[in-house]
Amino acid sequence: MIVALFASTIAVLSLFFATPANAQTTPAPTPSASAGTGDVATQYSIGGIIRAGDEPVEGVEISVEGSGFSEIGTTGADGRWAVAVPGPGAYTATLQVDTLPDGVAPRDPDNVTRDVTIGTTNTVNVLFPTGEGTAATGSIWDTLFSRFFYGLNFGLLLALAAIGISLIFGTTGVNNFAHGEMLTFGAIIFYVFTAMGWNILLAILLTVALSAALGWTQDAVLFKPLRKRGVGLVQVLIVTIGLSIVLRYLYLYFFDGGTRNIDTGITDNVTIGPVTVTLTSIISMGISVVMLGLVAYFLTRTRIGKATRAVSDNASLAAASGINVDRVIRIVWVLAGALTGLSGVLYGLYRGVTWDMGFAILLLLFAAVTLGGLGSAFGALVGSLIIGIITELSTIVIPPDLRYAVALIVLIGVLLFRPQGVLGRKERIG
Repeated sequence: MIVALFASTIAVLSLFFATPANAQTTPAPTPSASAGTGDVATQYSIGGIIRAGDEPVEGVEISVEGSGFSEIGTTGADGRWAVAVPGPGAYTATLQVDTLPDGVAPRDPDNVTRDVTIGTTNTVNVLFPTGEGTAATGSIWDTLFSRFFYGLNFGLLLALAAIGISLIFGTTGVNNFAHGEMLTFGAIIFYVFTAMGWNILLAILLTVALSAALGWTQDAVLFKPLRKRGVGLVQVLIVTIGLSIVLRYLYLYFFDGGTRNIDTGITDNVTIGPVTVTLTSIISMGISVVMLGLVAYFLTRTRIGKATRAVSDNASLAAASGINVDRVIRIVWVLAGALTGLSGVLYGLYRGVTWDMGFAILLLLFAAVTLGGLGSAFGALVGSLIIGIITELSTIVIPPDLRYAVALIVLIGVLLFRPQGVLGRKERIG
């Protein structure tokens, strides 16, 4: 049965074998680097494409440093740049903002540094989204407002995935460590559809449908049989970790280790006070708000939603009341898959698509669920907004690379004073 789950995933991922006509190609590296001995040297490079809207930007510099190595890459007439690195290892790529032409600025001025690891793949593409604007800094209040706005956007897309985690935990007691891979699945599938030139709305609908199918498959093939056999939660936890590893490296095998930019064809910017953001970000926030509202309606106004809450409160009592617990759990897995897949789509638009993007923010998702209150869907929403806003506001005073650590520190602090979380219930132990 487990083989059937992997086979279904591979069947969908087989789409990656076809190279779309408008897909980005790997930039040709600058002077070759080699590792080891032999007639054919292995080349390692870090590169990417800088565009302003649909137009390539020439003459932009990107510095690459790491392990005593330092070199500057410059974009050509086609917007491509590449730096050959000496071998596998950890590197840092930094966009030199002062080399951008007038009228072009980073979409996220405080996020112009990328950590890159060479090892599992020889060439890694790095994404630096740009758009119309200026790189000038404003007052501290402008900075606070812009960071708050970006944090709200980040928190909303986190909430979609975090609610899925919360619903699964509430009805089954399982902490699903493969949840991040469900998010990655949605981002990768949406990227493939858009790269093939499909209509954006159709691509989103099909991605959400396939993500829901992945949630259904996980429960039907793996977790329901484990429940029927009475497998303990610790053993199920280990299974989810193993599933996470398998899916993650399947993505790496089919998708490679680079960063891909989703091209929606929407290049307009919107100015809100001191913040200039892409129209895509505004649409993303609107989709998140609408979906969260629909989830709230589902949980509070529909019979299935009320049954879900009843199972989350007390599965045994719900079963004694005539509720089909297995059916409710199956619906929860489908809903969680759909929401998490949509979250992957929005996160891919926000930061680009990589094979391990879900794993990278998995701890933030668990932090949001724990902060809001385990098993509470509304608590997951509140926790996600807190995590998203705090991570972005913290970049005002600390390096952006440390912002996720700040979120976990806040989580620890809150739980020291309110162990049940913001909206969690106090429970008697013993």
